[in-house]
Amino acid sequence: MVNARRQLRSGTVVLGGMGLLAAALTACSSDPDKRCVDRDSYNLTKGYKVVSDKNCKSTKSSADAAWYYGGKKKGSWVDGGSFTKPRKSSGSSGGGSHGSGVDRGGFGHGGKGGSGS
Repeated sequence: MVNARRQLRSGTVVLGGMGLLAAALTACSSDPDKRCVDRDSYNLTKGYKVVSDKNCKSTKSSADAAWYYGGKKKGSWVDGGSFTKPRKSSGSSGGGSHGSGVDRGGFGHGGKGGSGS
């Protein structure tokens, strides 16, 4: 009876871990969350004012509009993101020869100093 309970618990742990992994992968989707904002509307407590997407697509806009990636939307305001588009990742943490992401370094990283270069 004790052995059956132990097996049930270990199965529950495995299934729970798979659920957490699925949630983490879903949260890291490859399509970044972006909103069109007015760069001139920054407010210290609210962030940037969200405007119509057509302001970011058109060059004849009266607002100084730009795409804003990430952040948290609060009503018609967004804060905590960046104007820099996140680099699409292939799932590896290696730097590669192109892109503008953060280089995490590490052993054996393509000719950037260290031993063997």
